[in-house]
Order: sequence, then C-alpha cells, then structure tokens
Amino acid sequence: MTEVLRTPPERFVDLPGFPWAAHRRDDLAGFAGLAMSYLDEGPAAAPVFLCLHGEPTWSYLYRKMIPHFLATGSRVVAPDFFGFGRSDKPADDAAYTFDFHRNSLLSFVRVLDLTDITLVVQDWGGLLGLTLPLDMPERFSRLIVMNTALPTGDKPLTKGFLEWRAYVGRNPDLAVGKLMTRTCPHLSPGEAAAYDAPFPEARHKAGVRRFPQLVPEFPDSPGAAIGRAARAFWRINWCGRSVMAIGMTDPVLGAPVMRALQRDVRGCPPPLEFPQAGHFVQEWGDVVAPAALAALGD
Repeated sequence: MTEVLRTPPERFVDLPGFPWAAHRRDDLAGFAGLAMSYLDEGPAAAPVFLCLHGEPTWSYLYRKMIPHFLATGSRVVAPDFFGFGRSDKPADDAAYTFDFHRNSLLSFVRVLDLTDITLVVQDWGGLLGLTLPLDMPERFSRLIVMNTALPTGDKPLTKGFLEWRAYVGRNPDLAVGKLMTRTCPHLSPGEAAAYDAPFPEARHKAGVRRFPQLVPEFPDSPGAAIGRAARAFWRINWCGRSVMAIGMTDPVLGAPVMRALQRDVRGCPPPLEFPQAGHFVQEWGDVVAPAALAALGD
C-alpha cells in the first residue's frame, strides 16, 4: 500500500454553510487501510438521496441542496471519494484508477446497505455513479443528473475536455479554490477556501491530478466497456423517474453533451435549464434542488 495521507481535521472547522458532521468507514471490502468520509443525515429508514461529487470538489459542493432533500423527510448520504474531501488520500498518483473509484463506491453502498436511492450526480459523480446500477439495479429508484457524461470510448472526447485535461497536466498543484471562484463567481472567500481545505499540500492532490486522465478515451480504455454496458442499462432497463438539470454556461459538459445523455436515459423528460448556472450546478442549488424535486413530484 502506498503512503496514505489524511487531511488534518482542523482544516474543516467552521466551514460556511456546512454544519454536518463527518462519518468514516474503514471497512470497505477491498480497501483495507483506507477510510472513506461521508455525510449521513436524516432518518435511517427513509428513502436515500445519494449525492456524488466530481472533480476537484467534495461533499461540500452539495451544501445548498442537502437542506432541500432533507426537507422531504429523506435521508441524505454524500461520500467524499478517496483522494478528496475528508476521506483518506493515497499519495501515489497511480493508485487512482477507474476501477479503484468505482469499486469503492459499490462497496460503500453495500456496507451502508442503501436502498430506495435517488442517485444525484454531476461531473465524475456521473461518470462513476451512472455505472453503479449495473451491479445493483434493485437499490436505485430515481435519478437527478447534472452536468456530466457517460464516456464509452466510442465517441471522441470534446475539445473543451481535452483542453481541461491538458491544463490539469500542466498544473499538478491545481489551485482548487481559485478554479471554483472563476467558475462560480458568487462564492465568498470562505466558501472558496472550503474547496482548498482538503489539500494542504500538492501531494494531497494525487486524486485531483488523476481524474482528467481517467476519462475513457478509446474503446479499450479502462472503464469504457463498463460505460457502454451502463449506456445499454439506461437505454433499455431503467424504469425509474429521472430529472436532468443543465448549467447552461458550462463550456465542457453543457447543453449539447447533456442532451445527448438525455437520449440515453429511458423516459428522461426534457431537461431543466438554468441559464446562470455553470459546470458546478450544485452551487446554484437553492434554485436547482427545489425545481428538481418538483419535477420528481416531491
């Protein structure tokens, strides 16, 4: 096992708009020596909103949506992927693979025995999360999908994404808070600092550096076959209710990508469009969450 880093807990004290305590599980099957942090709020036996973040964020991204989900009487579970947030962070970039992340999420759902799940995804939360029902379809009943994609290796990656991948490659110590402020100009300095909190040093950012490199580009890329199987599942086997919310100013995973994804989700109604929202749609969550819940009938 590579060296495992753990962000000092004092970096997460008094984060703006984020009052929820962290839980930790170090018993994920296949991940001995690693602890995953997560939020778990609401009644234990209630239907679950499983909120999956993306790159380079963590569960803090959902702070404006969580209160709306809890107000329905539901349970909200929001993990931090390994390498992000308050979860453990292997220091070796090579530790992070598509299967590493996907299998950790499968194990997490099984360990918590989550059922009647509304899957809430954006960015890498979708790249990974949209594949989970392949292995456990009986656990998922609804979907809220925001700016993301389902790479299958049989379509070219967009120019915008290739530019983003190259940018991260040139910046191994990515300035996360500054990036978030550029894409979400309404963030306060304290909120921007909360996105920097998990990463006291560049060596804590191995997971951040790796995610852009893990997007399946070719038919034989790791994760591509799973993506194609997931696409078939959503086209043919999905029977739950779905809502798509698009941050319309996103230059990488915006309306064209999302409308293509809509066609791959059986029964998905026309998307909700948010003209002011960007890639990190959850940062407009006080508007997006109520609209998504209304569309689901909550």
